[in-house]
Amino acid sequence: MKFAHDIIIKPIITEKSMDGISSKRYTFQVAKNATKPEIAAAVEEIFNVKVAKVNTINMKKKPKRLGYHFGYTAEWKKAIVTLTASSKEIEFFNGLN
Repeated sequence: MKFAHDIIIKPIITEKSMDGISSKRYTFQVAKNATKPEIAAAVEEIFNVKVAKVNTINMKKKPKRLGYHFGYTAEWKKAIVTLTASSKEIEFFNGLN
């Protein structure tokens, strides 16, 4: 059994994700093996909102180097959650605008 806080890892705070807040679109880093219905249920449980749609993106690893040393960034999964028009906003993001 997966818990909601195991699925939603952290919010993504970037300029592009902040622009989506006005249209009730929120961006989160989620667990790699989380499915769209699990993500929707987790967001509804944690923030007490209604989810209309979930889009997911698998962020691939990229090569990085620092001087002589080289490696890769971590792979992770991003979810863009759209709320219904009648749903309230997520209060956590209101103070960041």
